[in-house]
Amino acid sequence: MDILNTILRVSYTALTNVVFVISMYYLCISFFGIYRKKENNDTKPVKSFALLVAAHNEETVIQDIVVSLKRLDYPKELYDIFVIADNCSDNTALKAREAGAIVCERFNKTKKGKGYALEWMFDRLFKMEKKYDSVVIFDADNLASKNFLKEMNKKLCEGYKVVQGYLDSKNPTDTWITGSYSISFWTSNRMFQLSRRNLGLSNQLGGTGFCIDTTILKELGWGATCLTEDLEFTCKLVLNGYKVGWAHEAVIYDEKPLGLAQSWWQRKRWMQGFADVSSRYFFKLLKKAIKERSITALDCALYSIQPIVTILLGLAMILSGIDKGMNFMGQLDKIQSGAVLNSLNVAQYNLITIVALLVGILQFIYTPFILVLEKKLNFKIFIYYLLYPVYAITWLPISIQGIIDRNKKEWSHTVHTRSVNITDLEKVN
Repeated sequence: MDILNTILRVSYTALTNVVFVISMYYLCISFFGIYRKKENNDTKPVKSFALLVAAHNEETVIQDIVVSLKRLDYPKELYDIFVIADNCSDNTALKAREAGAIVCERFNKTKKGKGYALEWMFDRLFKMEKKYDSVVIFDADNLASKNFLKEMNKKLCEGYKVVQGYLDSKNPTDTWITGSYSISFWTSNRMFQLSRRNLGLSNQLGGTGFCIDTTILKELGWGATCLTEDLEFTCKLVLNGYKVGWAHEAVIYDEKPLGLAQSWWQRKRWMQGFADVSSRYFFKLLKKAIKERSITALDCALYSIQPIVTILLGLAMILSGIDKGMNFMGQLDKIQSGAVLNSLNVAQYNLITIVALLVGILQFIYTPFILVLEKKLNFKIFIYYLLYPVYAITWLPISIQGIIDRNKKEWSHTVHTRSVNITDLEKVN
């Protein structure tokens, strides 16, 4: 019993030391997102954009995104809307054309998925007679705020080559799952994306609502065809010395999954992609961080191993619970054999206790504070927020599954059914 107890204690101490350092790192970074400075809004629209909407069987929502993009407050001659109808068997292409988009249909049964569709489209764009300064990537279920391109233009004029917009939700109050997703995205936007911008680090691409200077695409190539093409391209950018900019005012609304099962498979796909990308980029980024003393590269490396950090945290909690349970049983034996009652020492204040306290503080104090700053906290969101820990706990088994299945490349399509008009969303927000 003593040997097993010692092994468990050493194991969870090692794990919690690692988790504690990473947790403190992210906590410290998040504080820099509290402050939001005012930005200059006088930049003239000079950049031209090719707006790309990747769509696979999205006839229910495709017209909403096209209408949203057509009403952007930006000179119409400076942007065009392209819909990539990728392996569609429904009326996506027809409805996109009716809404006013330029439709490019692609059929490839072996190279399936958004990453391949974008790579195919980039090649077509480069061969077109008309040239664009930048491409902007959207998903078919998205809606864009009216000022979206103005904000992107401003960031490109500031010198950024790649810029990510603010990821919001178009159905935050549909179910507790959509509410949990929304809380996660809102807090991430403020605590980690805005904070990185304020610190001068590279932001992370979020899969949609981001623009890329075409010269960078030609220089580096896309090549991001895994399940999380956004993470792969972010790592590629940082390795080549570029930083992703952040446009807090450029808002993209997307549809969150309604149920736990759909959410589970979507997040599992994300974790598969993370595990795949981190296996190929983590040590390269770490090497760059050490060799060049680059905090930006180190931050990107740590971000790429999210599934591992989640598992380490979960294992540390479990091992700590087992250790405390064994310690309690040992003390109980002493009590039963006549030992003094005050010899019981159940509460051991170690690193895992501190981490648990930090998680509790973040959950019940810090997170609502961030939601208030973002003007997102209302009664219904508060109710969903009380259920948020259940959503958070599911990340542990999802991360484990993602790592196990990291080599499986089959794309799992998320079905979108929530047709929402952008004008209705803007009234609510």
